[in-house]
Amino acid sequence: MLVWEREEPPSRPVPAPLSRERILGAAIGLADVDGLEAVSLRKVAAALGVGPMRLYGYIATKEELLDLMVDAVHAEIRPVGDGWREVLRSLAETTREAAHRHEWFADLIGGRPRLGPHALARGEAVMAAMGDIGLDIVVPAVDAVDAYVIGAVRREITEWRAERATGMDKRQWQATFGPYLERVFATGRFPALESMVRDGPHPDPDEAFRTGLDFVLDGIEARILS
Repeated sequence: MLVWEREEPPSRPVPAPLSRERILGAAIGLADVDGLEAVSLRKVAAALGVGPMRLYGYIATKEELLDLMVDAVHAEIRPVGDGWREVLRSLAETTREAAHRHEWFADLIGGRPRLGPHALARGEAVMAAMGDIGLDIVVPAVDAVDAYVIGAVRREITEWRAERATGMDKRQWQATFGPYLERVFATGRFPALESMVRDGPHPDPDEAFRTGLDFVLDGIEARILS
């Protein structure tokens, strides 16, 4: 029986009251501050002021705890809008916003479908918004949006982590490696790349995300209308 289906143990007021909700809150709090490496049943128990063995009545494994954490974030992803395009845009934007609030979430999304109640509610909202569009289009369309969002979010967060690791923000990184690119471009071996770097658009992260998403949605719309 999956963790969402199992009953919790009876409440015990001493030495400290416990529930899956309290355990989940402590785990998310640790992960939000120090990443997934800060999450273990031992560390969560310490944050709650209880022994690790008490947690096993509520959660059997660390993997179950991670499943609960991911599903809790899915509660923050509630796509809304009139029509499939607005709903898919809302899905993309609210997923990105959730990952920005919970950086560790980007490490866990993707892969096998999530089956927690909040993840299922998110999926139901998206599928219902697609109306009478055939499943042969709906399924790959939603997969395409999810794939775009996962890739874009992971790239953003990887850049944040690199900034923290190196102590250089984007402008500092460009200033450091700019002279190298100037020397490379001076060889004349990379004219197309030089043109892109010198003359291409350089949008901020929000604009870049919206533009890429528009490309995906335009492609879906073209397939629907074909």
